[in-house]
Amino acid sequence: MTLPVRKRLPHQVPQWVSEGSFFFITINCEPRGQNHLCKAGIGETILDAARHNHERLVWYCRLMLLMPDHLHGIIAFPIEPGIKMTVTHWKRYVAFHYGVSWQRDFFDHRLRSHHEVEEKSSYILMNPVRKGLCERPEEWSWLFRPADRPPPSL
Repeated sequence: MTLPVRKRLPHQVPQWVSEGSFFFITINCEPRGQNHLCKAGIGETILDAARHNHERLVWYCRLMLLMPDHLHGIIAFPIEPGIKMTVTHWKRYVAFHYGVSWQRDFFDHRLRSHHEVEEKSSYILMNPVRKGLCERPEEWSWLFRPADRPPPSL
């Protein structure tokens, strides 16, 4: 039986979307169902790589949370090089230096209002609780949530 081939996602941000808009992103590991990310030595380095991009103004990361086989983030990207190239380079760096096997591509959704940003932030923070990995969101340590500068305006 031949399985269908998944199409590549375009990740084209329309020109009318203002720079500094937040995107909800999900990046999956391969294979799914195993703990690739939430373990000592790997999880910290992945969050450090996210922090590095944030501090170097490669992106503005409002929130990144690791789950065992995927991660969620709320991130604003510059127009150039854009969301696709920025995430692709970050994934390639993490894969090469830390041996993380990512699924091809990633999922993104532009957050159109402050309300959507707050809604998705709550969803992300509750993810480990819903999966039974902790009882309260505050207990989950695989999280990067900077407070070093104000976010870009929506």
